[in-house]
Amino acid sequence: MARAPIHSASGKLRIIGGSLRNSRLTVPDRPGLRPTADRVRETLFNWLMPVIDGARCLDLFAGTGALGIEALSRGAAWVDFVESDAALAQALKDNLARLKQDRAAVRPADALHLLEDAPAHAYDIAFVDPPFAADWWNPAAGALDAHGWLKPHAWIYVEAPARATLALPPSWQLHRESTAGAVRFALYRRAEPSAKL
Repeated sequence: MARAPIHSASGKLRIIGGSLRNSRLTVPDRPGLRPTADRVRETLFNWLMPVIDGARCLDLFAGTGALGIEALSRGAAWVDFVESDAALAQALKDNLARLKQDRAAVRPADALHLLEDAPAHAYDIAFVDPPFAADWWNPAAGALDAHGWLKPHAWIYVEAPARATLALPPSWQLHRESTAGAVRFALYRRAEPSAKL
């Protein structure tokens, strides 16, 4: 869930699967809020179904947090949400409290700055969906891969404009991809680095 100068999406989000299915998320009226479409989320979590249960997840550029909350609804063990917009971060905290989700934390921080440091724990799944108006996919992907944020065989979801040119780490192997209108969404699997001879 990222922000882009398209339209506002206040009050229109629901969780589409799992234990929280049909729960509504309160969404602030923020210019350019761009929710991941229901059918895109449904496709993504069908792809992730074999691995989501018990996974530790990172929702970068979280926005309303719909991707991370969908992960919690479907059995993720923990989700860290990163969102720099104070109003969105607070709404996310409020939604998690209302839905009684205590296997999560909201980090009101700039994602790219946060990624410069090593995390306390590596993640099984990362959601990378930055604002479409910013060119943050490549630096975010590089920092995730280089600074210990991902487990050796982590899964990474990337949502971007279909026309965007991405230069992702060579260890990220494309698993599945699709398009919805002008949006390309893809799931990658991180390959374990080859042993040095």
